[in-house]
Amino acid sequence: MDPSLLRERDAFRKKAMAQPAVEKKRPKPGSMSGRPPPKKKKPAWATAGQGQSNSSSLSGSAYNYKMMQGSSKYKFGVLAKIVNHMKTRHQQGDTFPLSIDEILDETSQLDVGSKQKMWLMNEALPNNPKIAMEDGGYVFKPPYHLRGRKDLLRLLNRHDQQGLGGIMWDDIVESLPNAEKSIKLLGDRVIIITRPDKKKVLFYNDKAFQLPIDEEFKELWHSSTVESLDEGKIEEYLRKQGITSMQDLSSKKFTPHQKKRPVRKGPRKFKKHNDHLATVLKDYSEDTNK
Repeated sequence: MDPSLLRERDAFRKKAMAQPAVEKKRPKPGSMSGRPPPKKKKPAWATAGQGQSNSSSLSGSAYNYKMMQGSSKYKFGVLAKIVNHMKTRHQQGDTFPLSIDEILDETSQLDVGSKQKMWLMNEALPNNPKIAMEDGGYVFKPPYHLRGRKDLLRLLNRHDQQGLGGIMWDDIVESLPNAEKSIKLLGDRVIIITRPDKKKVLFYNDKAFQLPIDEEFKELWHSSTVESLDEGKIEEYLRKQGITSMQDLSSKKFTPHQKKRPVRKGPRKFKKHNDHLATVLKDYSEDTNK
């Protein structure tokens, strides 16, 4: 080999050894650093329209996916809107039946699909307790069939005669068109009671059993004050005046009389068993041949 070439090689090696070098470590398999390099981004003018369309479609689907026509929430929302509309029109006096197309038109739901429409006609509306079929159409089904205030007065009177008590205000409002106006026209012929839960109950005011009360008795009743007296003092005062107070007359709990068992006389008799084997069994208790 040419000596000049050897000298150049040695000089190159010395120069290379004098320069420091940092070797990059290879990533371990499964580490995060071993991910493929990111792809080059496209220009803004090429991705602007596509990004906006994708983001709008994703946001729209994430916001409205529960209200899509295939979801159960959408179907029951349509049904609830129909029932509320039928109730409102019944309260306004419109009691004639409507077809399914007329109902969807009045509730602004003509965009309902064919599957939802068939579900309303075959399952939802026929099985709903607030909707009834009449003359080939659908009507609202109230708790009571009332046409006017006279029907309401007869219903309250019948409840009073049968001892059923009053009728809830909400049921009357659902049943009677323009219920508040009719109740106001009845005046003192009905009594309205508000329960502790703020719900109102209507009762029939039977004036036939109202006895005239003397004004002198009313004045005595209002003038007597017993707020500072307890029940014991009131009872003692009535006893001194010769008036017996009412005692507890509640029905006592009846306990049935228990019959006494007869006393047995003589030794107790026990039932014998295996009497049919008396001639077959043998006693070995005294056997000495062991």
